[in-house]
Formats: sequence, C-alpha cells, structure tokens
Amino acid sequence: MDYPWHLYLLAFIYVLAGIMHFIVPKVYLRIMPRYLPNHKLLVSLSGVAEILLGIGLCFPETKNIAIIGIILMLTVFLLVHFYMLKGEKESAGIPKWILILRIPLQFVLMYWAYYYLGL
Repeated sequence: MDYPWHLYLLAFIYVLAGIMHFIVPKVYLRIMPRYLPNHKLLVSLSGVAEILLGIGLCFPETKNIAIIGIILMLTVFLLVHFYMLKGEKESAGIPKWILILRIPLQFVLMYWAYYYLGL
C-alpha cells in the first residue's frame, strides 16, 4: 500500500526525536517532572517508544497500533509540558511563550497521527 509522503515525514520526525533522547539525554533529563522516578530510564524508554512508533507508522500491519501509541504517548507528554509551566526552574530556561505554544502543538501532533488511522 502506498502511503502519502507526509505519513513518512511524521514517522521520520518520531524516529529522529527518539534518537535524540540518546544523543542529548541531558535535554530530556532537565525537563523531567521531579515526581517521576528514575529519570534516565524514563528518558530512554520514551526514546525507544518514539523510535518504535515512528517505524511502526511505515507498515500496514502496525500503522494503526503505532498511531494509537503516539496519541497515548503525546497525552502522557502533556504532563511534562504542564509541569514546565510551573516555574522558572521547571521551565529549563525555555521562554514561557514557547512552553505555552507547545501545548496546542501536542494536539496538532495528535491530530496529525489520528488523520492516518484506518488509511
């Protein structure tokens, strides 16, 4: 089955984002909510999840499962985005206006994945 090029773009974005968890883990460790345990493990697991879900988008047998996984993952990531709005230390030096814009971006990314469900 031929999928649209933008589905592969989405897959590439998730695979790249997942790889970045291993190239620059400090970026992700800085934004982990304090109330979550074992930050290194969670950063690694989320990186692996993004890579696997991105790859999963590319195959008819796994595409819909990957889409549901991406939507669930992005929903969980909202916790991090709201946590970063809590204060200066939690924001990791990122300007508040960018942190606020990231929240609707999560929903755009969820919709982008949802668009391909059943395709």
